[in-house]
Amino acid sequence: QVQLFESGGGLVQAGGSLRLSCTASGGTFSELGMGWFRQAPGEERQFVAAITWIGGVIYYADSVKGRFTISRDNAKNRLFLQMDSLKPEDTAVYYCAAKTYYAGDDVRQYDIWGQGTQVTVSS
Repeated sequence: QVQLFESGGGLVQAGGSLRLSCTASGGTFSELGMGWFRQAPGEERQFVAAITWIGGVIYYADSVKGRFTISRDNAKNRLFLQMDSLKPEDTAVYYCAAKTYYAGDDVRQYDIWGQGTQVTVSS
């Protein structure tokens, strides 16, 4: 049974950077497509970025393209999200998610979720 644990959230000023990490335990990480999603209060969970199981294909939401970078280290069972040029509208709880042999923007496809990490961007 795969479990996911996010870390790296915090409070940052607009224009700053944060790097989120997601560590997987159990299962075979190299078979998992991975995604980052975020959810602000009162809003639906929103796609941020996704990466295929070997890391060959990457997807981004238009709102983060050019500012965020998703990557993974299969040897260490870890997923990353480098967030640069942060804006107040990036404030949300960020979740990593996994699905065997799927990577995309459909939140309904992912069946393994972490507990989330709060990112707050002040203006």
